[in-house]
Amino acid sequence: DIFIPVVENAGSEPVSKVLLAFPNIQAKNLAAIRAFGTEGKVKGLSSVLPIEVVEPSGVPPELTFFSASLHKPLQKGKILHLDVLTVFTHFLQPFPEEITQADSQLVVFQDSSHYLSPYPVKVQTLSIRLPGGRVESYTKYGNTKLVDSELKYGPYEDVPPFSYNPIIVHFENNNPFAVAKELIREIEISHWGNVQITEHYNIVHGGARLKGEFSRLDYQSRPYARGVSSFRHLIARLPARAHSIYYRDEIGNISTSHLWSDSKKTQLEIEPRFPLFGGWQTTFTIGYGLPLQDFVFSADGKRFLNITFGSPMEEILIEKLIVKVVLPEGSKDIDVSAPFPTNQWQEVKYSHLDIAGRPVLVLEKPDVIPEHNLHFQVYYKFNNISLLIEPMMLITGFFLLFVACIAYMHTDMSISKNSPSYLAKLQWDEVQATVQQIQGIFHQCLAVHDKLETSLHDLSRTGDAKSCKAARKAADAQFKELAKELKPLLLSVQSSPQSYQIWPKLDDLVAKERELQDKLMARHATVVDSVEKKQRGQDIENRISSQQQKIAALRQEVESLLEYLSEI
Repeated sequence: DIFIPVVENAGSEPVSKVLLAFPNIQAKNLAAIRAFGTEGKVKGLSSVLPIEVVEPSGVPPELTFFSASLHKPLQKGKILHLDVLTVFTHFLQPFPEEITQADSQLVVFQDSSHYLSPYPVKVQTLSIRLPGGRVESYTKYGNTKLVDSELKYGPYEDVPPFSYNPIIVHFENNNPFAVAKELIREIEISHWGNVQITEHYNIVHGGARLKGEFSRLDYQSRPYARGVSSFRHLIARLPARAHSIYYRDEIGNISTSHLWSDSKKTQLEIEPRFPLFGGWQTTFTIGYGLPLQDFVFSADGKRFLNITFGSPMEEILIEKLIVKVVLPEGSKDIDVSAPFPTNQWQEVKYSHLDIAGRPVLVLEKPDVIPEHNLHFQVYYKFNNISLLIEPMMLITGFFLLFVACIAYMHTDMSISKNSPSYLAKLQWDEVQATVQQIQGIFHQCLAVHDKLETSLHDLSRTGDAKSCKAARKAADAQFKELAKELKPLLLSVQSSPQSYQIWPKLDDLVAKERELQDKLMARHATVVDSVEKKQRGQDIENRISSQQQKIAALRQEVESLLEYLSEI
């Protein structure tokens, strides 16, 4: 919004300030205001006038006042040419608030056809330049004209102070309503020759919300008819010598982007993974490097960063901008000079090879617009000797690593033969070897068991009781021989301090095997005796059935214990 009043001092005293009034409902969305003035009947070269918020007495409480301070008082009868630039956010409201994919976006503009001035106005006019397209409706007064895309109200003469004449304009506006809910811009300075910029965007389409389903087929076939209210790309205008440029989101690198560069500028066209309709949002990150000598300078014993504050994308509104300036480790006496008020605080960031961390100056500002993309300066002191800290840390680290390797190669790391751990290992190895021998003896016992079973099968087939008795006698002799071999081995294991875990199982195995041998020999004798007495086969089975079940259970327990010992 630009208004150009010509101010005349009709009073008797010089005037050093000019009041500017805005309704509170507009003032809360005022993102920027600037005033330029020049004195004289003919407009000449204007100079910037300082502006501040004031609270004059005796004025309506529904208004917010700003004061533009003149460089020199305006004398009686003198004329001041004043140019005032104001930028408002969220001033255009979508109406309707929801539209389909094929609809154009309509917005409502509300204001006053009279400039809300605290002073009497002799003559004034209002010109509203629309973006083109159709105009649904507008407030009509007697001196209202719509010519092409320009709507004019006035001229109005002898308008009293604080005169307000409401107007509403309902028109088509399909320009991108790109709003950054939050932008975190990190500027990291490295005195090794680079300034790294990383920008994290959370973008939303702030226009009329999409109603119904989205058809990608319709959008791709007729994008200007089936998606006119959406936008699918943004332009970032980067410095000419920007390098190592990337564009990605949470998924990874986004290839739908284009880069152009020449000697004056570098332009990055960013295209999200999907077009943005009203209410849709996306997040992404862009990053690039800049030459240190183009943005960091020295003056009065200090270094200072001189870089723009806002986003390189001129067509977006940033509701919350956070700028983080990461200075080299060891920086001190940090100060900032910004062309507008910001919230400021300091943090510490740790990166590779940092000891005390890198100081971070944080600047925060709401409602940032392209007019805020001005240069600001961050001053700090930095000793060049600090540049040697990280290389020396690397050199020292590698040196210590090589020394450690040399020491390791020349050091005997073997365990002493007199140490308790070494002796315990030897004892455990002896126990394992003895247990393996014991396992072999028990497997021989099981083989003898199988021979006894085989002799009984032969007896049932041939009826040769004499051969069966001979087999039992041989088995008994083998059992006794194996028992003699087993005894010293069991004593050896029992006497070892490392057998406290294995001995209970081993003792149980010995008891089960002895009981199994007794049962087998008793059953064998019963069968042979029954065959000699010419008893029927069914009677024999009845006599040994209980013994047979016990023998099977014992055999399974013995095999389970042997398997347990094998696992150990």
